[in-house]
Amino acid sequence: MALTETPGAHHRETTPEDIFIEWDVPIEMDDGLLLRADVYRPAKEGRFPVLITYGPYGKGLPFQQGYTTSWEIMARNHPDVTAGSTNRFQNWEVVDPEKWVPRDYVCIRVDSRGAGRSPGKMDLWSARETRDFHDCIEWAGTLPYSNGKVGLDGISYYAMNQWQVAALQPPHLAAICVWEGGSDWYRDMSHHGGILCTFIANWIPMQVTTVQYGRGEDGPRDPNSGLLVCGDEKLSKEELAENLTDLDEQYQQHPLDDEVYRERTPDFSKITVPLLSTGNWGGQGLHLRGNVEGYGRSASSQKWLEMHGLEHWSHFYTDYGRELQLRFFDHFLKGEDNGWADQPPVQLNIRHVDSTFVVRQEQSWPLERTEWTRLYLDADAGTLSAEPPSAAASVGYDTTGDGATFSFGPFPEQTEITGPLAAKLFVESSTADADLFLVVRVFSPEGEEVVFHGALDPHTPVAQGWLRASHRKLDPELSQPYRPYHTHDEIQPLEPGTVYELDVEIWPTCLVIPAGYTLQLDVRGRDYVYPGPAEHLSNMKNPMTGCGPFVHDDPVDRPAELFEGTVTVHTGGERQSHLLLPIIPGA
Repeated sequence: MALTETPGAHHRETTPEDIFIEWDVPIEMDDGLLLRADVYRPAKEGRFPVLITYGPYGKGLPFQQGYTTSWEIMARNHPDVTAGSTNRFQNWEVVDPEKWVPRDYVCIRVDSRGAGRSPGKMDLWSARETRDFHDCIEWAGTLPYSNGKVGLDGISYYAMNQWQVAALQPPHLAAICVWEGGSDWYRDMSHHGGILCTFIANWIPMQVTTVQYGRGEDGPRDPNSGLLVCGDEKLSKEELAENLTDLDEQYQQHPLDDEVYRERTPDFSKITVPLLSTGNWGGQGLHLRGNVEGYGRSASSQKWLEMHGLEHWSHFYTDYGRELQLRFFDHFLKGEDNGWADQPPVQLNIRHVDSTFVVRQEQSWPLERTEWTRLYLDADAGTLSAEPPSAAASVGYDTTGDGATFSFGPFPEQTEITGPLAAKLFVESSTADADLFLVVRVFSPEGEEVVFHGALDPHTPVAQGWLRASHRKLDPELSQPYRPYHTHDEIQPLEPGTVYELDVEIWPTCLVIPAGYTLQLDVRGRDYVYPGPAEHLSNMKNPMTGCGPFVHDDPVDRPAELFEGTVTVHTGGERQSHLLLPIIPGA
């Protein structure tokens, strides 16, 4: 019996695994432009739920070819990822159809406007893209083999735009799984605490323009379909540049949280669809904060938060992660009574110093039983203490060096910290501004630092936070003691030599600290650097030196006359600088 065909496909085939594939299906947008999609579906008649992704990474570029070292690490460390699949349809940060189509799902991959085989001007995360994604969802929901329920599932870019499109409330959207996806384009990605992050400037030429539409024969070829990944048309360098909005330049020209970022940041009050937000404890610099914020601020009455570790991409593909996604989507897209309705709202992988994890269910975020504990800085002793020091003291540091260090411990007993952190610091600067880089570190009794394989960097510290002192203004409605929220809507220069009170957000973390270990807070004027050797990923420009690609070294954003000087931290007396820790009793 012939299957119902989707109009306009380049060609079709049925695999030995009974997956019916339609390559390069056209989807018409409201302005007449045709986007291109690959459709993987069961080779049988019926109506099935749809999982759809929309993004710029090239639907025809194999994971193994475009992201060689990432694939090799995952395949080596997690054999369950490659088991049960030929892996020939693996594609960066989206589901493997060989593991989803047999479970009666339709998997659709759409090349976003200007990317892969979809023509047009690429304007990353823009309102234009979000409208395109909305229309793709509605197209998918009305296909003759769709059951009318569409889900969104993907990592990073394919997660971030889920927040945006969900706020538009497309009628056929039934559930979203935001896997490591930032939700605030200013605070999560472009400017950490108001300090420009250079990630986007390096990411675009490494991962985006390499698969931009119009590269023709200069781009790769899909070994499965035989099609050119970047379209058949060959555009000139000038035409390619004209077809790409320079987001890095926009970030540099817009240092405050204005319309550039608001266009890309969703209205959380309009996100009402069932939501599974999954974050990575090691995602410092991108996503981690956004998954937590998106979960907490979204208006959905049916929402869940899951937190894990390991590399950025691994758990999405492991049996642990895939089975979690399946349970969620089987419930909301197929209506299965599979126990998901009884799933606790929070599932945490509790992290230990040996890089092992223990899954634990919770009822809230932050955890209701959290004992919010202040550790006070003492500049004279270089310590953190539960008791505020009575005597005033201060310590200055050169912002080009390793900063000031404050230590607590050794811990008398095993202690768990899980949740968001914050610091209140009283500081003065020798210049009219100061960038504060806060690093929470843990050391063994032998003095070895406890670091983890983060989302990207293999030597990620326990927690980090950032603040540009001239961005110290707080939003009183959104701020919490454990999560100060800065408006980033005006610059308030410092008067050199004057002491200012600063509240610094430190991104969430989780760690069970054994007895005998020491906790340390570094207050620095530059990025954390792990003292060991750097590592490299094939799709990243920066060497991995502790912060991965999320560094803050743009000379225009950080001119020497403002950010190279002396910063002094004041403690004790009337200036009780402190670190706020989320201690979980009974660890």
